[in-house]
Amino acid sequence: MSVQKVLELIKEKNIEFVDFRFVDLAGRAHHITLPASEVDADTFVNGVAFDGSSIAGFRGIEESDMVMMPDPETAYVDPFTAHATLIVISNIHTPDGDRYDRDPRSIANKAEEYLQKTGIGTAAFFAPESEFFIFDDVRYESTMNSSSFFVDSEEAAWNTNRKEEGGNLGFKVGVKGGYVPVAPVDSQQDIRSEMVRLLQESGLRVERHHHEVATAGQAEINFRFDTLTKTADNLMKYKYIVHNVARQYGKVATFMPKPLFGDNGSGMHVHQSIFNEGEPLFYEKGAYANLSQLALNYIGGILYHAPALIAITNPSTNSFKRLVPGYEAPVNLVYSKGNRSAAIRIPVAAVTPKGCRIEFRTPDSTANPYLAFAAMLMAGLDGIKRKIDPTALGYGPYDKNIYELSDEEKKEIRSVPATLDEALDALEADHEFLTEGGVFTKEFIDNYVAFKRAEAKAVSIRVHPYEYSLYFDC
Repeated sequence: MSVQKVLELIKEKNIEFVDFRFVDLAGRAHHITLPASEVDADTFVNGVAFDGSSIAGFRGIEESDMVMMPDPETAYVDPFTAHATLIVISNIHTPDGDRYDRDPRSIANKAEEYLQKTGIGTAAFFAPESEFFIFDDVRYESTMNSSSFFVDSEEAAWNTNRKEEGGNLGFKVGVKGGYVPVAPVDSQQDIRSEMVRLLQESGLRVERHHHEVATAGQAEINFRFDTLTKTADNLMKYKYIVHNVARQYGKVATFMPKPLFGDNGSGMHVHQSIFNEGEPLFYEKGAYANLSQLALNYIGGILYHAPALIAITNPSTNSFKRLVPGYEAPVNLVYSKGNRSAAIRIPVAAVTPKGCRIEFRTPDSTANPYLAFAAMLMAGLDGIKRKIDPTALGYGPYDKNIYELSDEEKKEIRSVPATLDEALDALEADHEFLTEGGVFTKEFIDNYVAFKRAEAKAVSIRVHPYEYSLYFDC
């Protein structure tokens, strides 16, 4: 959509306000709203000023002036505001007009530009499967003398004896028993359908939705693949609509990877492939899983750099509560066709040459999508450039349930880092693949590591409630 088309849309839809948005280091959206009467073609040339020092991980107060440069291609009508509002996503520039090297969206743009400069391909396509929970109640606190959280769901396994329903209606979802049951066990069909309706109205092509494995309202909605930056934009739109539809229904949605103990967490399985002038580069008929050598090298790059990559694709302390064996979590750094216990799965059911792709199953939705997709692409491209052979390095293929291997067999398999700090250590030791072509800068990585180290420390120094169970009577 051109700037002219956006201005025409404002008139056609009687838009009253235009909401300009950008995404911070952690992947959260921020916005400044202008009356539509104040928006013209110059707005897209000169941008919208904001205070970068008030955004965690951006700039100091002595250099706080920043500019949002709106991308007219991202415009869509906000489905929630009382006054007709158009949303436009922006890149961040310095007052001098340069792209800000800590702007996640600009990094995603640079990754796509780098792909084209390599001559390997012209476009990288991504499709995330971002899972989430829908709860009825959430409470938490962390103070000097108290630390707790509480979540509840009308369909949760622990509510088979709940009395607040005025006579328990039963049909609760058992632990690990939530994969695609029909109503009344699946009580959230309508809320997911409403999310889909609004996603479609906002321009996303939605392929399906369903209840996921865990109890207490775990869900998944899949939308169509697109190029790297556009998919990251779409994921931000997806999370915004999911959060706000849940709120309209008097519920709350969370993309936190492990909000519950003892059941499956929420991942973000990321499908990806590379095309060159419309031709798929990952397909080779008759090869293992019909994968080309280029695709295998791409897999090799991701698995080789995975410990460092996970600092960006799984960037929370909570991420590593999900990445433990036994809950369908892809903790094993191997590849396989159709095997969900591997970090990289190659879908083989009903796959066409253009649909041939790899699926990196380890990431979760605490990741900033612009950074995560860019980092995955850079790791894969490094694998292609260096011809990294995943089989020669012992990364598979493993076409059996890895969780059922003997202890001796498991010793041969690399696992993901056990903590966020371990992943950050790996990123500090292995980040040159990210800085190729100036996509990520060393300054950005140093700042990112410091930002995430502070989160890890904040968690590590706080007293955990379970420590009372273990040690209070010592």
